[in-house]
Amino acid sequence: MVKKQYLKELTISATQQRGGSTNTSKDVTKVQSWLNLYAMVKPAAGTATGIDGDFGPATEAAVKAFQKAKSLPQTGIVDGALFTELSRPLSNAFTTPVKGNDLRTLVVNTALQHLSNAPFELTVKGQSNCGPWVRSYMDGSEGTSWFWCMGFVQAIVDQAASQLGKDFRSLMPLSYSCDTIGTTGVNKGILTRYAAVRNNPSVVQPGDIFLLQKTSFDWVHTGFITAVHGDLFETVEGNTNTDGSSNGNGVYKRVRNFQTSKLDVFSIQGLV
Repeated sequence: MVKKQYLKELTISATQQRGGSTNTSKDVTKVQSWLNLYAMVKPAAGTATGIDGDFGPATEAAVKAFQKAKSLPQTGIVDGALFTELSRPLSNAFTTPVKGNDLRTLVVNTALQHLSNAPFELTVKGQSNCGPWVRSYMDGSEGTSWFWCMGFVQAIVDQAASQLGKDFRSLMPLSYSCDTIGTTGVNKGILTRYAAVRNNPSVVQPGDIFLLQKTSFDWVHTGFITAVHGDLFETVEGNTNTDGSSNGNGVYKRVRNFQTSKLDVFSIQGLV
């Protein structure tokens, strides 16, 4: 894979614990982030805590709550093995082999594999668009200004293409910008405009990428088309929410009506 930031998110430099001599703010922040991500999936577990890089009594209690939820000894100490358990969703999403013999199937199944592991962003020190999932998709960058929907799309295409020994950059440049990829599609003749999509939906295939158009050369959101039914696209998209926002909080499976939305479609056929 080209996008390998996720590997840095799967380890800590040393054991982290309350008052520990090997604690670092960076590693404690990673621990606290995963405790909060677990709380988003299991809100009754009691693992939600502040993200401030300080391993105090609240973090220790949250670690013990996670250990209890996982039927592990409740030590309140995070060594390498426990951090592996904390970060397992990210590992599962990025490292589990995906079923499929062709790129389109692999793209759809990779997107669904990430979805099943609940990628969500966090708010850290007043900044949204933060946390290990965002950094993994955005090659280490995070913060309020870092909208990550295209980072998610490219991570999925990269992972799927790599399983076939292909480099996704032969299809599109490495970028976090919907405008850059939309313009690339126009220049390569592989972006079908929304009016043409409405007239002939058969040009769209699973694994293709939708780009929500604001104006002709301004796109504000993106995601994958996993199926086409009547006037509807089934999608998997990042940095959205239940309202379909272009700056939401996670990866969601959605349904979009392409007859009422300006959804241009970027074809991945050139990489197939």
